[in-house]
Amino acid sequence: MKKPVSLILSLAGPLLLSCGQAVPVPEQPDTGLRQLSLPGVARLLSELPLTREQVEEVHDAVTASAANGYDDEYMMCDLFASPGAGVGSDGSHTRAEAYARPLRELIRTRLSERLATRSGETDTQAVDAFITSLSASGMQIYWPYAEAWDGKTLPVITFDPESEASSNLGYELKADKDGTLTVEVLTAVDEKLARKRPVWVVNANDDSGYLTLEQLRRSDPEWGKGGRVIVGSAPSSAGTLPTRTGQDGNIRTLVLKEFKMKQHYDSWFRGASEFWCKCGSVQGFTASTEAELRLFSPTVTDFMISIKRDQLGVSVPFDAIVISDWTDQLDSFAFMIVEDDGGSQTSWKVEATVKVQSKSYGITINIPYNERDDIVWRGSLSSRYFENYAGKAIHFGGVDVIFEIL
Repeated sequence: MKKPVSLILSLAGPLLLSCGQAVPVPEQPDTGLRQLSLPGVARLLSELPLTREQVEEVHDAVTASAANGYDDEYMMCDLFASPGAGVGSDGSHTRAEAYARPLRELIRTRLSERLATRSGETDTQAVDAFITSLSASGMQIYWPYAEAWDGKTLPVITFDPESEASSNLGYELKADKDGTLTVEVLTAVDEKLARKRPVWVVNANDDSGYLTLEQLRRSDPEWGKGGRVIVGSAPSSAGTLPTRTGQDGNIRTLVLKEFKMKQHYDSWFRGASEFWCKCGSVQGFTASTEAELRLFSPTVTDFMISIKRDQLGVSVPFDAIVISDWTDQLDSFAFMIVEDDGGSQTSWKVEATVKVQSKSYGITINIPYNERDDIVWRGSLSSRYFENYAGKAIHFGGVDVIFEIL
């Protein structure tokens, strides 16, 4: 979680109704709501006179994030700068004009009311400072199972307890036929409830700084036009894939075709599991002498795969290149899968084996990862291994991966 800022703001006042009246907030335990914190922001959102329009705004944003290969998330920085924009969306475009009252206006109004002096004047500098801090905090609204929203039900609002707890307190918002908004404190908001009705979780963003495969496909023509297939080759008359040959021998491409998560690695409050697939090798290795061997340096190919909660047990297609130039001289390479949990960067040192004039040489490769990452699997894999298991599901700890050789 981001380091909390020291800005103090009392948000424990009455809950506003859509008609402008107020009702008492139900009694609840003290959870540090006076600071800019996950529980404090959840409480702030629960005090807003939300209508279907603001819920649609959040739904638009999380849907856009998912389309860009990220989780169902709406970052606070986007909420204030570009209403309705998802993670990975072009910041130059805003959908603010699509909403009569964006969520940011409700937040600003509520903060102004809470900071109003006895004379009725508002400390606008304090409001601006709070919004600036909130925008820069890395906090976001995470909406699991957002695709199941019925288009009308208001959310339950909760927050990441930053523990392994499976449930937490939350605020259930309900609107009567006349638009009157009421709130009830729930003591057990869990994933089962999130599957049945909309639940917003205030948590900290972990993946917006990374490019997903979908983003890479859009930015690089070689990935294809935002599509699924990035490598293709027609079968030869014999029914086998042709290879490119030359003095360097056969050159093939190793592709990660499908990825299946068989267990969750994070609490449901934290959203999707972000896996990093890392492969250390010597791309296009064609050395024929020991002197030429020194001209080649090891490389590490890595990319993030975000697997949403509802994709547990589902084989997800990716078609991502792991090794583009895999020559016959490459005997083995290092492969690693981690689930990102942050922390200080460290590295795994491993050797890849190459052949020069029938002699095998080891090249040391440093593969970076974070200290708190869950290591799903790591080890050295041989060329023969992939030749034998190409097109078949390979078990790597809590995930299954299907590779293909082209």
